[in-house]
Amino acid sequence: MSTPTDFADAFDDAPDDASCDARCGVASAFLEVDEVLGNEIDPRDVCDAHGIPVDEADRLDEAWLADIAASGVLHDHAVDEIEKVTARARVDTARQYALFAQVLSDAETDPAPWCGPDPTLDPDWVDSRGRTAAQVRAARREVAVRSAAVDIATRVHLSERVVRTRAYDALTLQQRCPLLWAAFAAGGVEERNAALAATFAQSLPDDDPDSWAAFDQGIADAARRLPPGTFRTYARAKRERAHPESVEVRHVRAREDRAVWTGPDLDGMATLSVFGPAARVHAAGDRVDQYARHLHAQPGESRTLAQLRADVALDLLTGAGQDAAEATATKPAVAITVPVLSLLGRSDEPATLDGYGPIDLETAKKLAGGATSWVRILTHPITGTVLDVDRKTYRIPKDLRRWLGVRDPVCTMPGCGRVARDCDIDHRIEWQHGGTTDAGNTGPLCEPHHVVKTESLWRVDTDPETGKAIWTSPTGNILEPDPPPW
Repeated sequence: MSTPTDFADAFDDAPDDASCDARCGVASAFLEVDEVLGNEIDPRDVCDAHGIPVDEADRLDEAWLADIAASGVLHDHAVDEIEKVTARARVDTARQYALFAQVLSDAETDPAPWCGPDPTLDPDWVDSRGRTAAQVRAARREVAVRSAAVDIATRVHLSERVVRTRAYDALTLQQRCPLLWAAFAAGGVEERNAALAATFAQSLPDDDPDSWAAFDQGIADAARRLPPGTFRTYARAKRERAHPESVEVRHVRAREDRAVWTGPDLDGMATLSVFGPAARVHAAGDRVDQYARHLHAQPGESRTLAQLRADVALDLLTGAGQDAAEATATKPAVAITVPVLSLLGRSDEPATLDGYGPIDLETAKKLAGGATSWVRILTHPITGTVLDVDRKTYRIPKDLRRWLGVRDPVCTMPGCGRVARDCDIDHRIEWQHGGTTDAGNTGPLCEPHHVVKTESLWRVDTDPETGKAIWTSPTGNILEPDPPPW
């Protein structure tokens, strides 16, 4: 926040013969900047500090204001404020990391507030699953950490993965990179640099503090000065030098983590990612590029190289022609919900691809045309209501599971996006406690949240009108259902 001292510099820079109007103009110009920044400085205070009659503060000289605006004084003032705001934001971010770590560490140390009293302390205790006391205590610690992470995530509207990652990063930096952590906590390091440093530090051997110290000393200054893209390259090189194992040994171990995953994007598009050995990934990319360039050189070809690379890669993977929806080497099961009025041409409501969301009707019709079997879900054309059928057995019938997937497309824990087909179907009132197998008492829960619901003090109730889950955390945080993802 600016003070009369800040304004004094501007007064000193003004011409010696500047009138009171001019000096008040300087003050008023700074006032305008400070108002934008959320501060309040009265030019009367400035005039009073410099012995200028206060009643002159109401007189403004527009020409002088224009001169000040063009001089760069206001720019310098705004840039100084940007630096201060940025530093404060970084301090707050580091504090958030530390608090996340503190709450999760406390939950691991004392699970009782999250999971209830420790049953193993009872001399007559016997575990129904045949676990030892040590195994039960370890499980309670993990459930308590999960439960605390869910509570934090739903309060600050972040994913649990982000909460746990930030907590783990804070602990890693505090232990392995104290120099960088101190700079981060003081507002001198950008968050992405701190997170990247934590990731690299976590990849160093757990029993080699010398490598931690070498890495910390090598990157602490660069983390303050370099932007994230440049810092990534710099820190990776420092990590290579600090790591005591050879790259050959590490590569053999890293190969175990190879994977492929997909992610939804806008307008009916998605991203396919491959994580694997660098040589093979680059070879695959080169092959796709060669095919694309060959096609690009053909007469009449109008697609860009980027479009051709995407088409070639998908054609090679699916065994398809140009349109991957028309033919595939295999016929995977695909669930599509198509509003009947859209099929009849009386509505433009899009179809829904299970696990992705809205897709265009033409693509849906092509996928439906190639289907080898059909599952019909009859819904009301206006409300979308599906008829409930009570069940008297523990096992979830296929048709009930399908309906639950329509009502709750993703895990019912607020903030979780795991699609219903990859979830367990949970009895909200457990079967052994009298719960029934019907839509009003069941819903999809991913495996981690199923464990939290069963093993911790989290409670789930059912909205009698909608059947949706209402969650209450051990700290009393009541969570309404998330809106449908699509």
